Amino acid sequence: MALQGSGLGLRRGMMDDLAGLSNQDVDFLEVAPENWIGVGGRLGKAFREFTERFPFACHGLSLSIGSSDKLDVSFVKEVKGFLDVHQIDIYSEHLSYCSHDGHMYDLMPIPFTLPAAKYVADRIAQVQDILQRPLIMENVSTYASPGQEMSELEFLLEVVERADCKILLDVNNVYVNSINHGFDARHYIQSIPSKHIEYLHIAGHYDEAPDLLVDTHGASIKPPVWELLQLSYDVHGVLPTLLERDFNFPCVNELMSEVNQIKHFQQEACREQTLA
Repeated sequence: MALQGSGLGLRRGMMDDLAGLSNQDVDFLEVAPENWIGVGGRLGKAFREFTERFPFACHGLSLSIGSSDKLDVSFVKEVKGFLDVHQIDIYSEHLSYCSHDGHMYDLMPIPFTLPAAKYVADRIAQVQDILQRPLIMENVSTYASPGQEMSELEFLLEVVERADCKILLDVNNVYVNSINHGFDARHYIQSIPSKHIEYLHIAGHYDEAPDLLVDTHGASIKPPVWELLQLSYDVHGVLPTLLERDFNFPCVNELMSEVNQIKHFQQEACREQTLA
């Protein structure tokens, strides 16, 4: 099932507060499958109540697509089983790695090189064969660029073209990296072929210094990121967009005000594109 409209990342810390959500509040929800595989009891029942009421996407944390370690086939099969049980078709992951002789519990930057792009594309194909679903890759926030031989944008597009896969475009990550690494965020967004974008993420970040932003998902969305979201709609059309909030949860009304802001920009862009 294709996503549409505005969505919200469902976290355990929010579940009781969001139990009263309706399809008029949000169009879809998203979870990390790692946090729910094998979960039963009260929590499992509560989760099932959400999956029966809303379309869902899954956004993984530990596939480690760029790792030099052998692909964890058993884990990928577990993910497939989870997706099958809950009838979820959308599965995205980070264009990064998080393991080397064991999990590192952080998202590390893949060297931006042609051999690395080919390696990652081959692993994407392997994952897709197991999942029997597309694997959607997200651009990630980074704080270093080891072994860089091409730009982040060039690397992303090289992987996507080789793997013939889709992109989860994280607008906040584009902005964070544009400050951290000194590139033009607007050019980045304008340069991605629209046909490759499956959906969007938007989130808050922390200003550590004028030239260092940290992608925290723990704060409200800042004006430059909202502006880039509007640009994304202008360039690529109105795409499904999900709000991420991982900790420091506000009250439901404050959270929903940001979801409603997404809806407002989507409706505004639809009107402008209809009149154009």
